[in-house]
Amino acid sequence: GKNEYDLLVIGGGSGGLACAKEAAQFGRKVAVLDYVEPSPQGSSWGLGGTCVNVGCIPKKLMHQAALLGSALKDAQHYGWNISQPVHHTWSVMAQGVQNYVKSLNWGHRVQLQEKKVKYFNIKGSFSDPHTVRGLTKAGKETVVTADNIVIATGGRPKYPVHVAGALEYGITSDDLFWLKESPGKTPLVYYLYIVFIEIAVYICLTGASPDVSLECAGFLTGIGLDTTVMMRSIPLRGFDQASHLSKENQICFTTQQQMASLVTEHMESYGTKFLKRCFPTKVEKLKSNRLQVTWKNADLDKEETDSFDTVMWAVGRAPDTKTLNLETVGVKTNSETGKIIVDAGEATSVPHIYAVGDITEGRPELTPTAIAAGKLLAQRLFGQSSELMDYDNVPTTVFTPLEYGCVGLSEEAAVQRHGSDNIEVYHAYYKPLEFTVAERDATQCYMKMVCLREREQRILGLHFIGPNAGEVIQGFALGIKCGATYPQMMKTVGIHPTCAEEVTKLHITKRSGLDATVTGC
Repeated sequence: GKNEYDLLVIGGGSGGLACAKEAAQFGRKVAVLDYVEPSPQGSSWGLGGTCVNVGCIPKKLMHQAALLGSALKDAQHYGWNISQPVHHTWSVMAQGVQNYVKSLNWGHRVQLQEKKVKYFNIKGSFSDPHTVRGLTKAGKETVVTADNIVIATGGRPKYPVHVAGALEYGITSDDLFWLKESPGKTPLVYYLYIVFIEIAVYICLTGASPDVSLECAGFLTGIGLDTTVMMRSIPLRGFDQASHLSKENQICFTTQQQMASLVTEHMESYGTKFLKRCFPTKVEKLKSNRLQVTWKNADLDKEETDSFDTVMWAVGRAPDTKTLNLETVGVKTNSETGKIIVDAGEATSVPHIYAVGDITEGRPELTPTAIAAGKLLAQRLFGQSSELMDYDNVPTTVFTPLEYGCVGLSEEAAVQRHGSDNIEVYHAYYKPLEFTVAERDATQCYMKMVCLREREQRILGLHFIGPNAGEVIQGFALGIKCGATYPQMMKTVGIHPTCAEEVTKLHITKRSGLDATVTGC
């Protein structure tokens, strides 16, 4: 054809790279455009997108650092002599994490080269439906034409622009993972939360992805920083709410908000402070170089202030589409969210232009779904496949100090879809064996299974709070994807002694009102 490439992918994150590499497997001529606009505070990184550089990977590694700190405390109960006090050195952790991330950046470059995918480190925008133009860092214009174009530019953290000093003095998750030195006293804010870290970091979250706030607050507390979360509303808002249900339904069918509350209760018991129904109004720099945060306490109807070393905002993410010039070529977006509207086949409003990942409307903002969607799209375009991405029953985990993993429907969603009379919820409070000798509080270790109430009792959702929640949920996700039922789960033999085996023994229903605390084996 007249175009240089069979496929051009704009965005070098998980979804875009997966799509490009899969297309190359079919012998097609493929190119990837990727460019990282430095954050307002100057942070930038290499190829690989959010997950690799400023998301899942560094977050999980720092979460692990905090878990190791907890293990050191537990170790003494198991006979290990560990001299006190134990100190954490941020710079050592940061160096290790950042070195690993850089190795992943390099690995992606090598893979593209091996698969003969052309890589352009330029920021491109559409000039017509088949043409993308962009400037290199040296200012040289590059023009790329392709028969098919996939947009996979993902999102970037938002700033609460109405808060004075927010942009000037605050950081986001784009910066936190690249800090060389400890953020110190940190407030984390999210419009539903603000987290302060008494060494001085402040994270503010106003909308989507409140889990980012809680995950960061959790590991910052875990490595010894005094952290406070300011809650304007409810925790983990996207995961579970019960406010609109009748009182009867709230009693019998509290939704995942119950899970979110358990997560935050555990964080509170291990040192994270929560300021509820508060929201920030301004950030100012003091002569000491500390940052003074002013906020409104809605319950007390008064203004309050405190000073911190760092202010971190986690107020949701916005799709990175501003410079793509989408309007010119007719790619339709949701006017409220800015996300690209796609059909079941990831196609946009323009033939031959597609979109995958966080940038698409109505899709989960998760790395594995972006990867799977990108691969399947390439297979449909070049491999004579017709298989669509299935977004139902996608498992996920929030890596808070006590992890929360889930797959399928929340209670709230199940009630909305099927009616409260047609839903049965089995639940249990359990104590991990490893918590016993160390005398750790297990009050918030909890699981519940949401099922249809009819005879087959198909499992609609599983929710688990406890150690290694991601590992636990991953296995059960297969069963639920395959249509597992409650009787089948009860016939599954558990592995003893594990936390996961408690799922195979769930027998107390919420409807019964009986005590759901597990005792003995």
